Amino acid sequence: MKSRPLGRSGLSTAPLIFGGNVFGWTADEATSHRLLDAFVDGGFNAVDTADVYSAWVPGHEGGESESVIGRWLKAPGGRNGGKRDKVLILTKVAMWPRQPGLSAANIEAAVEGSLKRLRTDYIDLYQSHQDDADTPIDETLTAFDRLVKAGKVRAIGASNFSPERLRASLEMSKVKDSARYETIQPKFNLIDREQVEGALADLTQAEGLGIIPFYGLAAGFLSGKYRTEADFEGKARARTILRDYWNDRGLAVLAALDEAAEAVGASQAQVALAWIMAHPAITAPLASATSVAQLDELMGAARLELPAEVWKALDAAGRV
Repeated sequence: MKSRPLGRSGLSTAPLIFGGNVFGWTADEATSHRLLDAFVDGGFNAVDTADVYSAWVPGHEGGESESVIGRWLKAPGGRNGGKRDKVLILTKVAMWPRQPGLSAANIEAAVEGSLKRLRTDYIDLYQSHQDDADTPIDETLTAFDRLVKAGKVRAIGASNFSPERLRASLEMSKVKDSARYETIQPKFNLIDREQVEGALADLTQAEGLGIIPFYGLAAGFLSGKYRTEADFEGKARARTILRDYWNDRGLAVLAALDEAAEAVGASQAQVALAWIMAHPAITAPLASATSVAQLDELMGAARLELPAEVWKALDAAGRV
């Protein structure tokens, strides 16, 4: 299991990043800490979160995920003590309604809140969670550059940017000789491919950026757990899956996953993630788990090598 560089930042990650949106939400704090322990013990080193996680939950304000991670980092003794130097912490700014956008003032205020909640004095990768057309690009990048020079942030990344806006930001960094985006987070899986394949892949390859995609299992559809109408009953993601994936293309991909999983002796979820990890444009996908058993399955995907013919068959099914 080889590490992979996050752009030209000097940071590198194992081929799977833990998506921390579940911490303090669908995984309570004790479970979250067990998951983080198991993830690091499994040989992985990158955890992704955001200041907005999980403000959408009734009774939550935002910052819950960062706070859970921070208490894990600082827990005295035990297996989870003293792990700050063993993990990369990735967090984001711009999407939290309490601190929205990419103005210099907001970035400078938001990073202090994230550092406090994470109980650390630096963030490995600080990401623009979404674009902000109302703030000049140079203002945003100048603010990030100050954080990098101050040692509060080691590198910066972007999420949910169009190729055009990402290119404009990279060009501005060259003009200003400032910190530049080293990574991009788009949606990407066997079915959702348009955000990566094409202009974005060409740009990231030319500029040496890492791609760390989210939604690798397509809201759980690519786990193979949704087969009949009964499988959707009472499931929070049922509406999303029925709207976006329960169609001829999605079912064709699921059939190909079934064949691939049988051929390599792995689960559909493992195969779906292993396909992403083997994609030439991808650095490492994000994936979340709410139990150690689920996490063990996801980590197994990083150790799964798909034969070339299996990878190509899946690739072709996703292009139908």
